Amino acid sequence: MTAKSAAAAARATVYGYPRQGQHRELKKAIEGYWKGKVTAEALKETARTLRHSHWQELADAGIHEVPTGDFSYYDHVLDTSVMVGAVPDRHRAAVSADALDGYFAMARGTQDVAPLEMTKWFDTNYHYLVPELGPDTVFTADSTKQVAELKEALAVGLTARPVLVGPLTYLLLSKPAPGVAADFEPLTLLDRLLPVYAEVLADLRAAGAEWVQLDEPALVQDRTPAELNAAARAYRELGSLTDRPKLLVASYFDRLGDALPVLAKAPVDGLALDFTDAAAANLDALAAAGGLPGKRLVAGVVNGRNIWINDLEKSLSTLGTLLGLADRVDVAASCSLLHVPLDATAERDIDPQIVRWLAFAKQKTAELVTLARGLAQGTDTIATELAANRADLASRANSALTHDPAVRARAAAVTDADGRRSAPYAARATAQRAHLGLPLLPTTTIGSFPQTDALRSARADLRTGRIDTAGYEDRIKTEIRDVLGFQEKAGIDVLVHGEPERNDMVQYFAEQLTGYLATQHGWVQSYGTRYVRPPVLAGDISRPEPMTVRWTSYAQSLTGRPVKGMLTGPVTMLAWSFVRDDQPLGDTARQVALALRDEVGDLEEAGTSVIQVDEPALRETLPLRAADHAAYLAWATEAFRLSTSGVQDRTQIHTHMCYAEFGDIVQGIDDLDADVISLEAARSHMQVARELAEHGYPREAGPGVYDIHSPRVPSADEAAALLRKGLEAIPAERLWVNPDCGLKTRGWPETRASLENLVTAARTVRAELSGS
Repeated sequence: MTAKSAAAAARATVYGYPRQGQHRELKKAIEGYWKGKVTAEALKETARTLRHSHWQELADAGIHEVPTGDFSYYDHVLDTSVMVGAVPDRHRAAVSADALDGYFAMARGTQDVAPLEMTKWFDTNYHYLVPELGPDTVFTADSTKQVAELKEALAVGLTARPVLVGPLTYLLLSKPAPGVAADFEPLTLLDRLLPVYAEVLADLRAAGAEWVQLDEPALVQDRTPAELNAAARAYRELGSLTDRPKLLVASYFDRLGDALPVLAKAPVDGLALDFTDAAAANLDALAAAGGLPGKRLVAGVVNGRNIWINDLEKSLSTLGTLLGLADRVDVAASCSLLHVPLDATAERDIDPQIVRWLAFAKQKTAELVTLARGLAQGTDTIATELAANRADLASRANSALTHDPAVRARAAAVTDADGRRSAPYAARATAQRAHLGLPLLPTTTIGSFPQTDALRSARADLRTGRIDTAGYEDRIKTEIRDVLGFQEKAGIDVLVHGEPERNDMVQYFAEQLTGYLATQHGWVQSYGTRYVRPPVLAGDISRPEPMTVRWTSYAQSLTGRPVKGMLTGPVTMLAWSFVRDDQPLGDTARQVALALRDEVGDLEEAGTSVIQVDEPALRETLPLRAADHAAYLAWATEAFRLSTSGVQDRTQIHTHMCYAEFGDIVQGIDDLDADVISLEAARSHMQVARELAEHGYPREAGPGVYDIHSPRVPSADEAAALLRKGLEAIPAERLWVNPDCGLKTRGWPETRASLENLVTAARTVRAELSGS
């Protein structure tokens, strides 16, 4: 096919779509089911309605081929585990008794059975359930969900493409099951898994699938020759099947590198590649590999992870270059639109001109259709859209919101000394122990306490005018008193005020900083039924006034025990926002760090002796390629130190990280120079404690002993066992006892019981250490 005919054939498609619905209908139905207020059939009907609505929206917008199988009650990787029969032994009875309840037991656990481990999906804030595999794992095909959803789409007259997690990515994201040797490599199960994928592909072909998409984002990471050979073998085998649909292998989030020629040569029918940001290197690599003659190329030229409008002319130029490299070029977002909100036009509280800078899932879909039409029919057919796009891009570039000379001058004046504590850790630790007087194995929590219906009602009442500010603040004071009273009674050593006034750990601060915009309906799935509204970091950042001092000081006035000041760190403020793309991330991080530095200083001046600056996104934001790590960690750790280094030696700086793989950034964690770090460890059985020990981490650490992402209450014996395991890696004088993460999403009954057990465990192990 010539470039001209390839252009004429161009169509628009997407890899996936937000699942929740405009009003988070899926979240409400699932949580209603968990509470026994929604029947299983009602839940399934809500899911069917949402799927059909999403498909119809896409089709009506001009998307030629809608995705199926991307919809999930909880997580698409968990769905894949069900599809291939990789159900842990401890969950088999629950799955056999009731497939839906068993599915949720794998995701959330029960009082008697622990859930699957959860961690971040590559460098996004989406969490997936980690498959547990071992040498005895037996895979069995169950394509029920995938076939049913395909048939639903076909039944209403749509062209549909099932989307599956590919076999390489599934195995590379898996971990050894409990009891399996830590050095077991799940990839050794590839030959056992491929026949199961072959069976699923045959089922989908029989159900009417012309194309099936196999997502292999793991191949954009650094892969060994053995892993690349496994990829070649897998797609040689799958591509050689006689009873199969056409195969489209998709990658996203970064450049493919050495994996690109492997996939280009494979006997598959098409590749879907990311051409945005760092992945733009795929264009030259594809040309060097000889293109994709006789194959379909799905070109991800619209960024599926940010919310800024696309530069249509730039994307058309990229698409034009690609036309000569494949038999057919279709237009897509760089990845699933799962990572962006649904509709920017719902944002009534943002300046209409600024809204024109934003593209959520619906707007990105429209951009794809416009690009496909321009590619197929010529730019004259989209002249109006191109002119409007140029005007909107210019409006953003020239806005006073994006350039504050005072902020830029302050950031430019930062020196290396500004990012260093005045004394080394050993001297600080001596001063802090003398000042705080904490026991061995001190107990604390991560920050937030349950956000009750009463608190949510109070915020709603304030917004609607049913109560005034004074009435709202009285409710907040009552909640703080209750939270402190519980902690003192339970015996926790370092207290928190519970954050009742905060809606979200990033949004709360974003609403008080210049340069940020808050959305009302910009919900994005983080995990399961947990949705967040990432703020939009649109311009230069500064802090007009203190943000946390008042409530932290109020809490400290109620107790003689230390109360932690709680802040969100600069990297997480970027990672969990939709960050500006018109300047280097390091420049934006420095601006946020300086605003937080002012807040840390004000907290210390007000008498706060323990200040926690959370950085749960430090690992999440790590680039996927090792070659890019050093530059990222340099600006990321500098930003944290800039936030925290202006305090006295006796002021103890904490940080917190959760639900990521930390082993490959332990040096970065060390470079933060925090006095204490708390990390998720309960589901991973203290793996991070061992990683810290292997590195020789010299400061204090609190690997979590209570998994807060499950409703189950860990017993005191269970928490004590984890604590003893932590002591195998970290000396008692440097070990803290805490949950994995904040308690915002938990209910009070389980929180009370779990924290009481945590304190009991700490006292038990403390007594063992003292010999009493």
